[in-house]
Order: sequence, then structure tokens, then C-alpha cells
Amino acid sequence: MGNNQHTAPEHQEKNRTLTLLAVLVILVIIGTGFSLFAGSVRIPLSKILAGSLGETEQAVLVHLRLPRTIGCVFAGGALALSGLIIQSVLANPLAAPNIIGIHSGAGLMTTIACALFPNVFNLVPAASFAGALMASQLVLFLARKVQASKTTLLLAGLAISSIFSALSDLVITFWPDALIGYTGFRMGSLSGVSMERILPGLMAIILAMMISTLCAPELEVLSMGENQATMIGLNSKRWTQIFLVLSSLLAGGTISFCGLIGFIGLIVPQIIRKLFANESSFRILMIANVLAGAFLLLMADFLGRVLFAPFEISCGILLSLAGGPYFLFLLLKSRRRSLFSQKKSKTKNDRKALHDH
Repeated sequence: MGNNQHTAPEHQEKNRTLTLLAVLVILVIIGTGFSLFAGSVRIPLSKILAGSLGETEQAVLVHLRLPRTIGCVFAGGALALSGLIIQSVLANPLAAPNIIGIHSGAGLMTTIACALFPNVFNLVPAASFAGALMASQLVLFLARKVQASKTTLLLAGLAISSIFSALSDLVITFWPDALIGYTGFRMGSLSGVSMERILPGLMAIILAMMISTLCAPELEVLSMGENQATMIGLNSKRWTQIFLVLSSLLAGGTISFCGLIGFIGLIVPQIIRKLFANESSFRILMIANVLAGAFLLLMADFLGRVLFAPFEISCGILLSLAGGPYFLFLLLKSRRRSLFSQKKSKTKNDRKALHDH
């Protein structure tokens, strides 16, 4: 009887988790359908099933929308997973690839690669990864050596991001014709992507996703804090480096074909943590983040195409408009919680002093 009562809540929670995952899968399928078949050129599913697509419709579907949709799914999932990893490693819910400078680092190295080697397209993913890794290592150095608080670390990350962005602009000043689509790259867009362009980044993303999922238990332990992880027996320094490399692969692979898309790595992990509040498995959280990130980018890209048609708004702009205010809200909420904690601690100390007196 007692065992049945004990397992009933666990069974309900498991059913809730499976239901939420199923809903996320359905949302990704719906988003994929919108991305593939809706827009300025409507492509009815009945025509595809009947094999009666015209040449124009077939060209739009195969050469334009299919690579764009695949890019959205993997880029959105990669950015969300990268955000979850960074937040767990730094034990900071406000950390994200675009906020702490990883995006700007990848963008700087991509800009340099395109300026110096304009015809070597395969160099872009490697340059993006190198820049993302450089930025993540710099943030980790600040977190460890300076013993920065969560808020100070975010401000340092924003400063690093600003420096890297300025250096990117400096490179473009000296090589003005290096990046024809540099504006689109800075705003973040999947307009005009091809399978050839996304393939190298896609391979890096898939590899990093697979390894991250396999290493989910280690990330779960690491999220408890370095001291706690060391007490359990985990080599926290080594695993921190491993996860930062994986996060850099995810961010760099994405940036190599769609530019600097921000705030997915901040927003999605926050939402998923609330939806899966009682979920103890980090592997489930990873899968949920990938699905939610894919859906968010699919819809942002689709809305950017149709809201002001025939003009197109980059998905990066829409996400920044939504993510900027949300980040400020989280920052103010974190600050309020910190002040409340300090006030509570001061009151407790005052009471103790009066009692001792």
C-alpha cells in the first residue's frame, strides 16, 4: 500500500514529462510545416503527395526552404543546448552564448577568416569554433581567477562582447568587400542558406549534441557547483573544459551558417526549467531544450518572412526584440532576490547580536 502511494506521484510526473516532450515534438512538426509549405509561394502538401509540383514550386521547396528549415531546426536546438550547458557550468541562470561574448568571439574569428581567406568557405566553421572557444575560455578565466559574482561576470561578458564586436567592425573597415552579407551576418539570418553552406556546421552541431547527451550525468553533477562536484568525485576542471568545448562547437557551428542569433540560449533554458521543474534527468532537459529551441527559431524565421512580406525581417531582430526585455526582467529579478537575501541575512545577524548582548 505504502509503495503504491509512493510510486503514484512518480508515475504522474513521468506521464507529465512524456506529455510535455510529445507536445514539443508536435510543435516542431507544425513549425517545420509552416517553414516548408507556407509563405509568399504556397506549396500544398497534396501536390507533393501527388507528385504534381511545378518547376518553380519544386525549386523553392528543395533549394530554398528545405535547407532553411533544416538550418532552423539544428541552429535553434544547438543554441538552446549551448545556453543550458553554459548556465550549468557557470552556475548562472543569466548566462547565454550571446551575453557572455561567445557569439562575438565566433563572429570576430569568422570575420577575420572571410577577410583573409575569402575563397576558403570551409574555413568558416573552424574559425567560428575557435572564436567561440577563445571567448568561453576568457569568461572561465574571469570566473575562476577574479572570483567574480554572477552580476559582475555578466557585465564582464558584455564588455568582452563589445570589444570583439568593435574588432569585427575594425576588420571590416580595412577589408570592406570581405563580407558582402556582413550586415545579415550581424543581425542573424537564414536567408539564402544552401545545403553546401550549412553542412560543415551541421556536422559539428550533431557531433556536439550526441556527446553532450551522453555526458548529461556529468553536467548534472557539475551544475551543483565545483566544490560539490569535487566532493562527489568528479574532476570538475576537466569536465568544465569539455563542456565549454562542446558549447563552443554548438555555438560556432550555428554561427558559421546563420550569423549571430541571440537570446535563444537565454530564453529557452529558463522556460524549460519551469516546465520541467520536477524533472531530475538532465538528459530529458537537454532533449526538451533542443526541441523548444528548434521550434522557437522555426517560428521566428517564418514570422520574419511573412509579417511584412514582400520585405523580410531577419529572425535575429525578432528574437532580440523579445529577448532584450526578457533579459532585463531576469536581471532585475535576480538583483531583487539578492537584495532580499542580504536584508534577510542582516536581520538575522542583528537578532543574534541582540540575543548575545
